[in-house]
Amino acid sequence: MPMSTATKIAFIGLGVMGGPMADHLARGGFEVTAYNRSPKRAEAWRKSWEEEGVSANFAATPAEAANSADVVCTCVGNDEDLASVTTGAEGVLEGMSKGSLLIDHTTTSADMARHLGGICATNAIGFVDAPVSGGQAGAENGQLAIMCGGSDEAIERARPAMEPYAKAIVHVGPVGAGQTAKMANQMCIAGVLGGLSEAIRLAQGAGLDLEKTYEAISRGAAQSWQMDNRWATMTKDEFDFGFAIDWMRKDLGYALDEAKRLGLSSPISALVDQFYAEVQSAGGGRQDTSALITRLPKAKTTK
Repeated sequence: MPMSTATKIAFIGLGVMGGPMADHLARGGFEVTAYNRSPKRAEAWRKSWEEEGVSANFAATPAEAANSADVVCTCVGNDEDLASVTTGAEGVLEGMSKGSLLIDHTTTSADMARHLGGICATNAIGFVDAPVSGGQAGAENGQLAIMCGGSDEAIERARPAMEPYAKAIVHVGPVGAGQTAKMANQMCIAGVLGGLSEAIRLAQGAGLDLEKTYEAISRGAAQSWQMDNRWATMTKDEFDFGFAIDWMRKDLGYALDEAKRLGLSSPISALVDQFYAEVQSAGGGRQDTSALITRLPKAKTTK
């Protein structure tokens, strides 16, 4: 089924990531019907769109939103949330028709993706597991990296609907592969932030000029997205950038479970997950993942 700017899209989940993604679709000429479990957040988007003359509809249930939609996008919290809005009572599968397409942007377990993909196949509905990376800023700026699992045909059908908020769309394999790639992504972020936290504490303890230290090492092999975007804020104890430690622990849990299923060892990811648990216990669960540094005390004296 070829897409056009007239394609009807239902978007389920208007949170930190889903809200801006739906916004790009509504502004991009798609006919959008949105649903969010929290009426307050849905009302905020309704008001914003009305004030700016952006056309979008709102539904009372996921099934209602999905009714007559060509494409349904979901972006919620975890496996349980996704099950609720898809296969649960009044979930999108109650409203979707044969030949339509479900794109899931939630970060879930690979098992959940495969389970949902199987249900969709049974009902002649296309399915793509398409978790995203890029954070709140990436969603707002339409610069998300999307890793996709599914058939060639499903990915190509999904591509026009994802392009308004994507920097890169990569088909990594069959259903479930997108989620596994996202697990690898989160493992990389966790390891980098662990090292970055210790490096900043070392620079602070030694009394180095932090801006010049960043300038020096970011131009070499140590450079990373986390360094470029979080070095300055970590040195200032600023940790409010959208992707919370609570969500990172959820993601690492899926990654560690999948590694165990495959008979693999992931000691670094497991260790950083324990460190994040310490930050959670100290009340930092809603802080950005870069708050990992807070578990490391600053040197009492500097040189």
